[in-house]
Amino acid sequence: MTSDETAALRATAHPLRLQILSILTGASMSAAELARELGTTQANASYHLRVLAQAGEVVPDGEESIRGGVAKRYRHHWDQVRDPKTMSQNDHAQHVRSMGQELSRRWSARKPRTKAVLSDAEMWVEPETWARVMALVEDAYGLIHASARPPRSDGTVHVNLQIAAFRMEDPS
Repeated sequence: MTSDETAALRATAHPLRLQILSILTGASMSAAELARELGTTQANASYHLRVLAQAGEVVPDGEESIRGGVAKRYRHHWDQVRDPKTMSQNDHAQHVRSMGQELSRRWSARKPRTKAVLSDAEMWVEPETWARVMALVEDAYGLIHASARPPRSDGTVHVNLQIAAFRMEDPS
C-alpha cells in the first residue's frame, strides 16, 4: 500500500469524516455550511475537511464570497473507490470500527416504524450466486451515490446505506 492510500484510508477512519463524505456526495459545501449541518464548530469542520482534502478524499469545487472573504467549497468523488486489496489489516480494522460507530449513530436516528433491512450473513454459496450478489451491491452503491442530493432538498428522504460484502477465508 502506498503512503497516499494509507493516508486516504486513515482519513476515512473517523465517524465525523464519514458523515462529511456522505454529505459531500450530494452537494459541494464550505466548512461553515458543514458545521451547521453537523452541529459542530466551523473550526472542527474545517480541520476534518483539511484531513480529507490532504488525503484526496474531497476536492475543491468552487468558491463563494462570504462577508468580504472567500470560502472554498468541497465535494466527495464517491466514484473513485479504493481497492480494498491494497489496504492493511490495521487500516481495515480502523475503517470497520468507524463504520460500526456511524451505523450505531444512524440507527439511533432512524425514522421509527419504517422499513429497514438488516442482514448479518456468514454462509457458503455457489460462486455464481456470489458474483450476482456483488453485482447487485455495486449497482445499489452506484445508484444511491449518483442520486444523492444536498441535505434536506425538497422531495428527498434521509437514508442510510452501509455495505460490507466480502469473500471470507475458508477455515482450516
